[in-house]
Amino acid sequence: MQLNAPLDMHLHLRDEEMLQNIASASSHSFAGAIIMPNLVPPVSTKEEVIAYKARIIKAIGNEKFTPYMTLFFKPSYDKVFLASVRDEITAIKLYPAGITTNSEGGVSGFDVEKLRPALEAMSELHIPLCVHGETNGFVMDREAEFVNIYEKLATAFPKLKIIMEHITTKESVAALDRFENLYATITIHHLLITLDDVAGGMLQPHLFCKPIAKRPEDRDALLKVALQAHPKVMFGSDSAPHPKHAKEACGCAAGVFTAPIALQLLAELFEKHNALDNLQKFVSLNAQMIYGITPLAKTVTLEKKPFKVPDHYNGVVPMYAGENIAYAIKEITYG
Repeated sequence: MQLNAPLDMHLHLRDEEMLQNIASASSHSFAGAIIMPNLVPPVSTKEEVIAYKARIIKAIGNEKFTPYMTLFFKPSYDKVFLASVRDEITAIKLYPAGITTNSEGGVSGFDVEKLRPALEAMSELHIPLCVHGETNGFVMDREAEFVNIYEKLATAFPKLKIIMEHITTKESVAALDRFENLYATITIHHLLITLDDVAGGMLQPHLFCKPIAKRPEDRDALLKVALQAHPKVMFGSDSAPHPKHAKEACGCAAGVFTAPIALQLLAELFEKHNALDNLQKFVSLNAQMIYGITPLAKTVTLEKKPFKVPDHYNGVVPMYAGENIAYAIKEITYG
């Protein structure tokens, strides 16, 4: 089967040595991706966006791939600044302070009036807001609790396009149809696993992520909208590389590395549910409509042929390392 201009609308490429190690593996099978800005320090100026994009392009080498850049949200952003950086970014990413990897500089409160100047400017400039939606409550309830904040933001800023990133709960799915300006990304791992896969037996560190995988009924809700390619959802891997020693350790780092095998796993999943006809929408067409982007012409041909997932990619252990999956990439063409 062929996928035209597949897009990953939530990707972590990190920086420095990790960027060099995984950039080409992450970009190989996608035409482009929304690049997360939570580096140390976070990407928060025009100069930092331009410099980070240049480092990404250098790191991917000969791969043809568009990095769609983001800024790390700050309430202090004003319209003058945002207008000056508008052509360099595709979205702005908001993190609650301290809730996930390198998010210490995020938003510590969600007072609408304090956020209003920046969010109104984004609305006027048509800059989408991507949100990591979790509170600091009990870990299994954090995303469901955050839905109230999504509702508050969607109501206060009806012209602001808000993307609920890597949703994991039935409550987030239900919110999609209540507000015209709410959209979502969904990962492949949250379509496949529940918390039982992570910690039901021996702890599986390479399946540990934030937001943590939830209950079977939550996975079922995600599957329903993904498999039907609901027009307000799109694929975002949240592929988050960490070195093996940081995952297989006390204090396991949060993140599942799926970028090199994401399309193959999606093909297998959609075929299992007789939904292959909807995969193109989920991995590209919906994102193009939501973000108003035109990706480069890149076609990925998949074949149903067993593929053994490598044990690691330059020291980063992927999901299903050492296991066989049903699909392989046959070829990639351009134009």
